[in-house]
Amino acid sequence: MTAVSVIIPTFNRANVVGRAVSSVLFQSFQEIEILVVDDGSTDSTWKTIRQFGTRIQYLPLGSNFGVSAARNAGIRKSTAPFIAFLDSDDYWLPEKLAIQMDYFKQNQDIHVCQTEELWIRRGRRVNPKKKHRKPSGNIFSPSLKMCLVSPSAVMIKRAVLEEVGLFDEVLPACGAFDLWLRIAARYPFALIRKPLVVKTGGHADQLSRRFPAMDRFRIYALANLIHCKILTPSQELEAFMELQKKCRIYAKGCLKRGRKAEGRFYQELPEKLRKGPIRTWP
Repeated sequence: MTAVSVIIPTFNRANVVGRAVSSVLFQSFQEIEILVVDDGSTDSTWKTIRQFGTRIQYLPLGSNFGVSAARNAGIRKSTAPFIAFLDSDDYWLPEKLAIQMDYFKQNQDIHVCQTEELWIRRGRRVNPKKKHRKPSGNIFSPSLKMCLVSPSAVMIKRAVLEEVGLFDEVLPACGAFDLWLRIAARYPFALIRKPLVVKTGGHADQLSRRFPAMDRFRIYALANLIHCKILTPSQELEAFMELQKKCRIYAKGCLKRGRKAEGRFYQELPEKLRKGPIRTWP
């Protein structure tokens, strides 16, 4: 019986994806299926995955569509009532799935939970800053500022994704920020205060390096959230105030760097948003 679908999106990470897969295979909880979604890799990723044989479902997308599209492809192919994500440069400690499944059994009113993490940057252990500390329960308000949920640490009931939708494939980055907000507007996020994920960083191919101006994607996500008609009046007000703040800061940066048209767009965006959805983005 398959209880958990583990979805591992990857792109040109043949050197580390095997470690991620191995960390799933060595889980003490084994009622799982593992789907590795190859987002158009041009390295030897397929050779790395081939060594695991039939224990892995390998889903090559053929082209590089982005991590949100890769995760969505895995979700659509998966079959289990619970879904867990693992980024291909991270890995799990052996009890991760067992502890989360036990938590769900003991708290059947909970729909999504995440665990604490160990952070490794350029091979060295680092401690998260205070602003990165994970909240528990109603996390909607603090999550408006920045993403406080790690995909590699999450387990979620499939029914939640069927209700709120999947990752927004329009976003090249911050797709998780968008999805967690849609979920947090409806459901609490439980936190298991035990580090069960090793999260690595400092790679040249990380999205935060490829897209340094990440706030423009967060602004897009907030604008869509405000107009998706799922927020309470107080949630909508909080989201709009955060959007105003982000627009002001981002517009200032654009004008400072000589991008006048883009700067004016973000200066005017909050007022335009009051009148309806934004149809065209720079």
